[in-house]
Amino acid sequence: MSDSRSSFPVPANRSNGTRSAASEAPPAETERPGAPWPSPDQGSPRQGPPQGSAQQGSVWGEQPAEASFWGSLATQDRPEEQTGEEEESKPAPRKREPYLDNVKFLLIALVVMGHSLVPTLNADSSKALYVFIYTFHMPLFVIVSGYLSRNFWNSNAKTNKLVDTFVVPYVIVEVGYAALRFSLGEKWSLTIIDPAWLNWYLLALLFWRLSTPVWKRMKQPIPVAIAIYLFAGFSQISGDFSMDRFFGLLPFFVIGLVMQPEHFEMLNRTWVKVLGAVTLAGAAGVAIYIGLGKWSLKPFYFKHSYQDMDLSWYMGLGLRAGLLLASLAMCFAFLALVPRGETWFTDLGTRTLYCYLLHGIPVLIAKEMGWLDFPWLHGPLGVLAISTSAFALAIVLCLPETRTVFKWVLEPRLTWLYRRPSGS
Repeated sequence: MSDSRSSFPVPANRSNGTRSAASEAPPAETERPGAPWPSPDQGSPRQGPPQGSAQQGSVWGEQPAEASFWGSLATQDRPEEQTGEEEESKPAPRKREPYLDNVKFLLIALVVMGHSLVPTLNADSSKALYVFIYTFHMPLFVIVSGYLSRNFWNSNAKTNKLVDTFVVPYVIVEVGYAALRFSLGEKWSLTIIDPAWLNWYLLALLFWRLSTPVWKRMKQPIPVAIAIYLFAGFSQISGDFSMDRFFGLLPFFVIGLVMQPEHFEMLNRTWVKVLGAVTLAGAAGVAIYIGLGKWSLKPFYFKHSYQDMDLSWYMGLGLRAGLLLASLAMCFAFLALVPRGETWFTDLGTRTLYCYLLHGIPVLIAKEMGWLDFPWLHGPLGVLAISTSAFALAIVLCLPETRTVFKWVLEPRLTWLYRRPSGS
């Protein structure tokens, strides 16, 4: 049974509740390009640096507690938002470590590839690559976002970012894509509570972050999150406010929350890298097998109920549990193989916000103009051409020049919206 979609990558049809296949794809968060990253193991601003934290900071220890997946928002230009106490206790700037930026760029490139492949999913080769990408890249987005959310609530000033990094971009993208679809001849459609296409992640991540204090107080958060994930399949959860994805990807966020730098350092071993390569090769083989069959794509979107997938309760539970294990295995295999040092694309990973929010424009135009309908694109050569073009597009959209052009709309300064801290 295939996951039928009427168009691509137009989001949900607000009149009948259907969604395009591209509405199933991922996004990310926000961060500061070039900004020094304090250790995530730091507590509140009153605390000094933890003992023995130098080694952990070598790879994973320099992510800002308020960081998210993409790049920065205009908050980096707001020194007046910090209290004097925070400024005095702020650690000395350190060089930004490249590992996580490498991960972020490669993942955002996979997002562009996945969205670009949707019009050609009738081809076995395209479907196989699509399944391979979607099995792990969304879960890994969420894991990284969870890891970077661990200390989000340690400072009152960081709550401003709930508006800056989620609400403002969400509204901009909703209005922007509604206008784009209207300009391409579709009926005007704008429903804020029903996220458009790639916008679902912003709302899901907002609610995950709001739930962070609850998970951090639990003794066993991961088993609880997995239980919620499994039993959510019994309910046909609405896509309003991304609630379907909130529950469908919840375990990955909680896993990211509880992970520590040493867990990632364990992946930097030769035997783990070899095992990771074997794991991804095996996953590719399974993806090819699925691509050659008539398998449904619904499970890979982490949102559909067992009833929607025409599964019995025990088959549904088994499928969700198996997919969770497979996704985690691919996530950690991918993390093990990503370069840890400086690369040519490290700097691009600091501006993934722009790639995420902007790549849908050329992809949507290409689909509507018929540029992805050429017969030769529906085969292995076409998959290669689309993937290469998508990777090149990701590079362009992560360039500093792209940020310069679009910063005024994607990173508006909102200092007027907040009260100045007392004593500032």
